[in-house]
Amino acid sequence: MTHFLVTNDDGVLAPGLLALAQALRNLPGSEVSVLAPDHNWSACGHVKTMSRPLRVRALNLADGFPAFSCDGAPSDCVALAIMGVIEKPIDAVVSGINPNANVGTDLTYSGTVTAAMEASINGKPGFAVSVDAHEFHDGEINYAPAAKAAAEIIQRLLAEKAQTSAQPIWNINIPYCEGDAYEDVFFTRQGVRLYRDKLEKRFDPRGKPYYWIAGEAPMGLMDEGTDYWAIKRGYISVTPLEMNMTDDTTLQRIKRTLGYN
Repeated sequence: MTHFLVTNDDGVLAPGLLALAQALRNLPGSEVSVLAPDHNWSACGHVKTMSRPLRVRALNLADGFPAFSCDGAPSDCVALAIMGVIEKPIDAVVSGINPNANVGTDLTYSGTVTAAMEASINGKPGFAVSVDAHEFHDGEINYAPAAKAAAEIIQRLLAEKAQTSAQPIWNINIPYCEGDAYEDVFFTRQGVRLYRDKLEKRFDPRGKPYYWIAGEAPMGLMDEGTDYWAIKRGYISVTPLEMNMTDDTTLQRIKRTLGYN
């Protein structure tokens, strides 16, 4: 039996979370618990709330499945669940489904991805799941095909856990389509995201300035083998991540250059 914690950064009632929880519940030998933020925390990054108490309340998802919400960040939800708010021990954490891709340097902003990172910090495998819907999409997104594909991938990765690090982090990005016509699964490296942000200065009714970060949807470099390249080619991108951000190449070079051990 695998006990999954499902969370996200879009809020506990987001349709992507519902689809993901349902797909994971359909896996043989699985059990699902849900603890997710009570509101949208998109682009919140990795947060640890220590300056105030965190509150958790029970509720039901749209299909009647019992869940919990928290007024903290996605990473708070994961930490609370693993530390005992969810009484049964958690085996793996699955975060999503985010309605936009999380590729390249998005990873440093993404609450979806940092929830998976928090799982790793707490000794559990973490999976972040995103679908590459249009940045400013109109209408409802059909998450069911992406949820089914993600659940199957997660099941296979967990079965191969002996071949990964002790606390693996997997970033899964899925092209958006109404059916399940994905090209294949492509194991990728993190790519380069290109942002086209623009600062807009506005004034409130009292004439005081405020600022809004706006601009066009981000792009990415089409470098073969990267997460961005894969999803734009119709592949499901699966990228293994790790928390150690040491630049080993620079470390060894500077030690040789300056003569330090």
